[in-house]
Amino acid sequence: MVGLLDSFEVKGLTFLNRLVLPPMQTGLATSDGAVTDKLVDYYTQRAKAVGLVIVEHSYVRLDGKSSEKQLGIYDDQLIGGLEQLVSSVHATGTPIIIQINHAGNKTSKETTGLQPVAPSSTENARKLQGEELARLTEAFTSAADRAMKAGFDGVEVHGAHGFLLNQFYSPLTNKRTDRYGGSLENRSRFPLDVVERVRDKISGRLLFYRLGVVDLDPAGTQLEDSTAFSMKLKQATLDIVDVSGGMCGSRPAQLQSTPGFFVPQAQHLKEVVDIPVIGVGGIRDLRYANSLIEEGAVDLIAVGRPLMRDPDWASTALETLKVG
Repeated sequence: MVGLLDSFEVKGLTFLNRLVLPPMQTGLATSDGAVTDKLVDYYTQRAKAVGLVIVEHSYVRLDGKSSEKQLGIYDDQLIGGLEQLVSSVHATGTPIIIQINHAGNKTSKETTGLQPVAPSSTENARKLQGEELARLTEAFTSAADRAMKAGFDGVEVHGAHGFLLNQFYSPLTNKRTDRYGGSLENRSRFPLDVVERVRDKISGRLLFYRLGVVDLDPAGTQLEDSTAFSMKLKQATLDIVDVSGGMCGSRPAQLQSTPGFFVPQAQHLKEVVDIPVIGVGGIRDLRYANSLIEEGAVDLIAVGRPLMRDPDWASTALETLKVG
């Protein structure tokens, strides 16, 4: 029986165990998005006992920056610092990938100095024109190329938590009437274009997608939508779907009473689409996490807040699990 302590192999890369440090914004970058020594230390300290590190969302273009001191991957001048981060984590023996993102209308002119953009016009953002989408796709692929130059083992494209790709995907925020709006196929078009272009840029290294699987709104994204979309992701040779919330965010209040609140959706995608998945959602007990792996519900488990608070949490918890 496979459990949390067992290794996981994908594309010739071995994760020591099934525990993942998920992408959580630290606010430890510079105001220009550059890596700092504190940020390197943060990830290196937490990498020692996990199977995989996913670095926090990094903005691919200046107008996609969501907050002050967010990590950036929008300029070649940032590669050196990212390379330092990768080397430090690799020295622990742990693989590391980076999440690339554009905030869409989840930012402000005060943050970026630029007018926010979105699939459809909003109070604070202008609607993206069709010809602009090619340049946005290029921003994602250029970011992926920088990740490869820095030595990352792969990238995760961020399509959850109400950011730009999620805004295109969700009917709550995409009110377009062109080929990028309306039907599920059309709403999925831009996110899939980004995934396919990024895939072609990373030369066979790991490709993840952070999927906003449901919006928790009757008018929003439903599980059947994300099942069909995941089929398309699989056809695009995606390696792993990282299952989280859509417009409802990563920690919806109505679900927080039960740990593993996005695990049922992840299990559904694993079973129906037959694609490896990461389970997430308020998981703090490694015995519970181990049972999810043993039952075959998910392939990997992301535990965020405990690891953010305590860099030694994983070491202590895994040792406790080993001794039963």
